[in-house]
Amino acid sequence: YESVKGKDTGVHAYLGVPFAKPPVGPALRLAAPQPVEGWEGVRDATKQPLMCIQDLEFAMDVVKAFGFTVDLPDISEDCLYLNVMVWIHGGGFVWGSASTYSGSALAAYQDVVVVVIQYRLGLLGFLSTGDEHMPGNNGFLDQIQALKWVQEHIHNFGGDPDLVTIFGESAGGISVSLLLLSPLSEGLFHRAIAESGTAAMQLLVQDDPQPALQLVANVSGCSTESTEKTVECIKNMDMETILALAKVKLRYPLITDGYFLKNKVEELFLQHQLLDVPFMTGVNNHEGGWLLPHYFALPNWTEGMDQEHVLGLLSMFYPDPKDEQLRKRILDKYTGTGEDRVKNRDGFTELLGDVVFVIPAIKTANAHRDAGAPVYLYEFQHSTSFLKDKRPSFVRSDHLDEIFSVFGLCTCSEEDERMNKIMMSYWGNFARTGSPNGQGLVHWPKYGEKEDYLAIDAKNQNVFQGLKKDKFVVLTQILPEDVKEQKDLRHTEF
Repeated sequence: YESVKGKDTGVHAYLGVPFAKPPVGPALRLAAPQPVEGWEGVRDATKQPLMCIQDLEFAMDVVKAFGFTVDLPDISEDCLYLNVMVWIHGGGFVWGSASTYSGSALAAYQDVVVVVIQYRLGLLGFLSTGDEHMPGNNGFLDQIQALKWVQEHIHNFGGDPDLVTIFGESAGGISVSLLLLSPLSEGLFHRAIAESGTAAMQLLVQDDPQPALQLVANVSGCSTESTEKTVECIKNMDMETILALAKVKLRYPLITDGYFLKNKVEELFLQHQLLDVPFMTGVNNHEGGWLLPHYFALPNWTEGMDQEHVLGLLSMFYPDPKDEQLRKRILDKYTGTGEDRVKNRDGFTELLGDVVFVIPAIKTANAHRDAGAPVYLYEFQHSTSFLKDKRPSFVRSDHLDEIFSVFGLCTCSEEDERMNKIMMSYWGNFARTGSPNGQGLVHWPKYGEKEDYLAIDAKNQNVFQGLKKDKFVVLTQILPEDVKEQKDLRHTEF
């Protein structure tokens, strides 16, 4: 039983409730999750579950970037548990855990049952051979299994299995968005919220699993003679080798496997093959402000950046050598002449947020709207007070910032508390009714042909049209068409 600041009543928290058999040992390590078996007697549900296998040092670094000191649980392959709306954590599909989040304030203020799930990460969650030996997407199948558990058991915790909302941030938002495209999700949830992450983030979803598989084989020394031998090798790896692979920072593509994901995301969008449940999505107004560039930009980047440095980083998102002209044109739009290093930095942080998060969010909102689903789009603009002295003054609402308000985690100032109550009310209303609107809140219109969205700050919540419309048109229509015309012209002249 946990008390909640500002509420007379607390909440009952059940920690470490299993939703699947532990995926340990050669038979289950790389297999789809298996239904959990019951237990005898009384289960101790007062301790956080072990975290799924990941680079613990990296996880601690991210947590420390926000000025927190938390005791994270140990890591283990035995990690598929619920902390009994359904939250899917972020972390780039390589780190994160249920224990990082407390749903107590959201549960108490909004009178909802909050479930926080974990899923296999990195190699164990997403490596694929592209065939029957290891189809991949085990992390998503874990999420499906957790949602099945909720359908079967949540009534025992006071929850309604016919009113389930899934919500997540970053990789969790992408998960929510992909679950909306999966035939396996039918009937498992009834509303969905994707925060700062959507299925249209094409960098992550790929058709070819072989490059990642080859890298794992090279690093681990596993045979590549056949996929069967590679899988057998990974199944029998010791924990030390798996942890060493987690530290290598390999990226495992999310695979169009024909089972969890039947087709390419853009095809599913075009064909309106998605669950038409009420859908909320949005971004923060400085997604690329600090946390992301902090990990791959040059030292002292916060003081200013050379245009060549920005151009080099841009090739991460447009890696094709043929896209050189496109990269330069995009750079011109965001940094101008390139002579002002501070303007280059500011242009880069805006560009990073737009390319990785904003443009995909708008594409995803458009797809759900066009398929006939009720859609609500937001831009979060509040910067939590305790973060202001932990990062540069030019940073506005960075990646992850909305989480503190959604979960009511920071009651550091009156403004933060006001923001918490507004966000928790919008999110709680949406979970209950499929609309975020309710008494005492600024009206939030549906996202339609006018492209209405709500700009959310502690002082004001305002409705605007066309989130980043100019940049969206430039990045998705004008520049690609211009570059194509130039290529066609060069080809004709040749």
